[in-house]
Amino acid sequence: MAKLQVVFYSMYGHVHRLAQAVAEGAGEVPGTEVQLLQVPELIPQEKLEQAGAAQARAAFADVPVAEPGQLAEADAIIFGTPTRFGNMCAQMRNFLDQTTQLWLKGALVGKVGSVFVSTASQHGGQETTITSFHTTLLHQGMIIVGVPYAEPRLLNMDEISGGTPYGASTLANGDGSRQPSENELAIAQFQGRHVAQITQRLTGS
Repeated sequence: MAKLQVVFYSMYGHVHRLAQAVAEGAGEVPGTEVQLLQVPELIPQEKLEQAGAAQARAAFADVPVAEPGQLAEADAIIFGTPTRFGNMCAQMRNFLDQTTQLWLKGALVGKVGSVFVSTASQHGGQETTITSFHTTLLHQGMIIVGVPYAEPRLLNMDEISGGTPYGASTLANGDGSRQPSENELAIAQFQGRHVAQITQRLTGS
């Protein structure tokens, strides 16, 4: 049985919705055990309420909070983060900065790693966030998997849509009013399936 973790941070629910789609796709691959985890929040509850994020986060409050050491239990880890000025969010960075002991032990070497993101705008740093995230995964010795153009929805020109060869993505609009589209969710599902299939091959599951 190949073990796959989807580890995400979501403030307004967009990344959570993508995470669900990624998990759904991975779960379609026989012999894959999928676990959905969120990284700890750093923003005080009062500030979340002022930002209008408290209610959105309550919708996935039942998702277990990840511990850095849990990553070693997986054969593959797909990370999800919103973009903050072209980089991963502080919550995800803080979580990854706590994986030093895993790095010292080489605990993540040879595991599959993949990334998906959300941005406010069409040119809000989706690709820079994913590729800069890859740097951490490479330092951990992980095998990076993206979304190949075997997924034809990457070429969809009929609508504004996220989706990159580096990983699935969605556009939230500046006020967070836009939810992941059908096209974006389908790409996320493809990413989950693709990572799970490669993980099966590598682990011989």
